[in-house]
Amino acid sequence: MIFGPTPLEEARGAILAHTARLPDGSVIKKGSVLDEGALAALREAGRREVVTARLEAGDVPEDEAAARIAEALHTPLLARSRAATGRVNLFAETAGVLVVNAAKINRINAVDEAITVATLAPYAVVEPHQMVATVKIIPFAVSGTVVQVAEAVARTGGPALQVKPFRSLQVGLVFTELPGLKEEGVMEATVEATRARVEALRGTLLPVERCRHEEAAIAEALNRLRRAGAELLLIAGASAVTDRRDIAPAAILRAGGAIDHLGMPVDPGNLVCTGHIGDIPTFILPPCARNPKPSGFDWVLQRSFAGVPVTPRDIMAMGVGGLLPEIETRPLPRAQAPKTPPSATAPRRPHSVAAVVLAAGRSRRMAPLNKLLVTDSRGVPMIARVVDNVLASSARPVIVVTGHERERIEEALTGRPVIFAHAEDYAEGLSASLKAGLRALPPEAEGVLVCLGDMPLVTAAMIDRLLATFDPEEGRAIVMPTFRGKQGNPMLWSREFVPEMLTITGDVGARHLVGKYKDRVAEVEMASDAVLRDFDTTDALKAVPGLAAPAR
Repeated sequence: MIFGPTPLEEARGAILAHTARLPDGSVIKKGSVLDEGALAALREAGRREVVTARLEAGDVPEDEAAARIAEALHTPLLARSRAATGRVNLFAETAGVLVVNAAKINRINAVDEAITVATLAPYAVVEPHQMVATVKIIPFAVSGTVVQVAEAVARTGGPALQVKPFRSLQVGLVFTELPGLKEEGVMEATVEATRARVEALRGTLLPVERCRHEEAAIAEALNRLRRAGAELLLIAGASAVTDRRDIAPAAILRAGGAIDHLGMPVDPGNLVCTGHIGDIPTFILPPCARNPKPSGFDWVLQRSFAGVPVTPRDIMAMGVGGLLPEIETRPLPRAQAPKTPPSATAPRRPHSVAAVVLAAGRSRRMAPLNKLLVTDSRGVPMIARVVDNVLASSARPVIVVTGHERERIEEALTGRPVIFAHAEDYAEGLSASLKAGLRALPPEAEGVLVCLGDMPLVTAAMIDRLLATFDPEEGRAIVMPTFRGKQGNPMLWSREFVPEMLTITGDVGARHLVGKYKDRVAEVEMASDAVLRDFDTTDALKAVPGLAAPAR
């Protein structure tokens, strides 16, 4: 192809490289093939030459080149647009997963700079009529030899692009439970999130099987679902799987199946476990699948519905791009996408966390003093220092639980924007104070930070670090501070644990639940021991920075 300034007397049949605007207001558009009428108009406008592209022997015009390469890429369930301005678009004809041979696309793009092929990401979920790829020829014409090479690459060694349609699978879900633990809310959320996933992929969720979190019970439930016609099996375990020999994987083996892979380099979604029973894919859900927020488990489920095998090697290759902290901004199918998509750089919405400050205790080890009312050198009571630190953090609202010497505690906090919750039964111990604070939580609170009234060294910055770590959807549903590996206070709890916390009795808090839900705990290491230091004696109070020695 010859490109450059061309005298009008040599420009007949050439392609105009740049749009020409004439004095009479008419326009000759870029890409127009110059005929006598166009040349006459240019002469009348005083033009003597124009920039053109002139084809040489063997050159292929841009539209023809794009159409030929798109044809070479074409496979069933892909539709093509008409060629225009050197471009042909490819569209999905059905909902499914786009399988891309990335190496082949790269080889086509490496043939010559004149030829470009762009696609959606491999294994993208696509809807009918959604564009999945575009072929664009950069210049006005390409050497016929170059086009032939690109066509050969596209047609050799299997398809470069395929739409694998979703199949209408029947899905069985086993929900396991631990003895003595009521998980109605968790079960309901898990089932609804799973149903939404399955139905979005054109599947049907069979009646859910509930059973004990025991190997034999799970195996029996899986076999019942197989007899009911399940074509894909899911297990939502009461406890996350961290070893192939754990209860849920052992149940798959007991049911005659096998474990293919445990874990994946995608977060959220690390703790997924894949296996099969006969030819039925069988997956153990990671904890994050209890909510509808997309995770690595969705990648596995989508491919399975499209009949695309998910091998251990496939899973181990998901790490690049597998960190999904901003997953809520990722594209949705067009039918579900908002009219105005969120900015890719938009900050994540912080979780709403309330703070409960426990200030109801009788200070028995310091009687007759109430340690919470001991003042520092500026005359500020210890409970006021604690509440001021909490108010300086992002936690809202701040609820102060009163009990012993209620009026004096409230007086010490006069003028501060707090909510008081009185524990009438405070004498029964710490659990009574905790429950009074939990009952005062506003409905919009997603989490609760439980603060002790005798820990005045915990700063607002420390509290905000705990709040920044909190994310139940990503498995960080319980957040606790540590210092040199020792667990401290305050602790932050997801609202889902509140019903169980309300059943606690005696002079204890909720810390024992940490062992029960250790897979959902996140520890935040602090730079000082403030998170370990509470003050129960006169001698301890003397050592508090800024606090005067208590006077009787």
